[in-house]
Amino acid sequence: MDSINCKGEKEMAIVCRSISKGYYKIAPLVGTRIEALREISFEVRRGEVFGVIGPDGAGKSTLFKILATLLSPDSGCASIEGLDVTKDYRRLRSHIGYMPGRFSLYQDLTVQENLNLFARVFNTTIEENLYLIEEIYQQLAPFKRRRAEALSGGMKQKLALCCSLIHKPKVLILDEPTTGVDPVSRKEFWETISRLQGEGITTILSTPYMDEAASCDRIALIKGGKFLKVDTPTKIVSQYRHTLLGVRGENQYALLADLRCHSSVKSCFPFGDKLHVTLKGNKLEGEVLKRAELSLKRYLSEERGHNLVSVESITPGVEDSFMDLTLQMDG
Repeated sequence: MDSINCKGEKEMAIVCRSISKGYYKIAPLVGTRIEALREISFEVRRGEVFGVIGPDGAGKSTLFKILATLLSPDSGCASIEGLDVTKDYRRLRSHIGYMPGRFSLYQDLTVQENLNLFARVFNTTIEENLYLIEEIYQQLAPFKRRRAEALSGGMKQKLALCCSLIHKPKVLILDEPTTGVDPVSRKEFWETISRLQGEGITTILSTPYMDEAASCDRIALIKGGKFLKVDTPTKIVSQYRHTLLGVRGENQYALLADLRCHSSVKSCFPFGDKLHVTLKGNKLEGEVLKRAELSLKRYLSEERGHNLVSVESITPGVEDSFMDLTLQMDG
């Protein structure tokens, strides 16, 4: 670990070099070892909103616990604001705000008591940095005497975010902060992150929601403890080099099975009310694309007997890129 340089450039708030971490299901020498992180390397610039996007079990929480100084990596190193997460963990904790994926505040304390407690821990007051959390704090104010255990999911997340910001950290670490909250709360959360960015606070967050990627400056797509790609959402989508079709029909399940049997189909996955179909070979355009769409529609309607079939070319999103990179990784 000592031989790897984790200092990075001065403008970097977070630097990770070859971070690996594994667990044993039962016990060392007896249980099966699970590699939660595999040679993870990346950097986050100061003031950036950096998203780690991937499904449950991909390694997001393990990475964030290492950054929050709660776990030590098996190999590699990481630094935040020039402080090593292992060697300098005591000094570092005053510079970071951490919001874990599972609500971890004191359930038997009220909203106000939780806020006061965290303010005292960091030797500050709610009033000192109120401007950072004011909009969220105003929403919590009517419930300030309510115990945390009695709050709704969205209100619990807002309280946790306030507690993680009470000392005005330089870096905010948010592990799946919008999971399980309503759409309005999700929107309010992202508005808050935008305001914090204006205050110069660096944010690294994880989410299983691919649609939230567009709100990040850069993202890392993660699966199986590995980063598949790190770039801006726009650039990641622009690197999608296949023909992508949106297909609808009456029986989506049967449609999915028949499409996966077609010789020209590389992959087919459900996306909301339609199926996203990737064709083999290079990206098709113009008349060639129209013929491919018509051929696939005839196959489904005339050969397979599907009704009300529609086939159209669509623009890929981050989730399409993620699925394509996953297929490449799986070989």
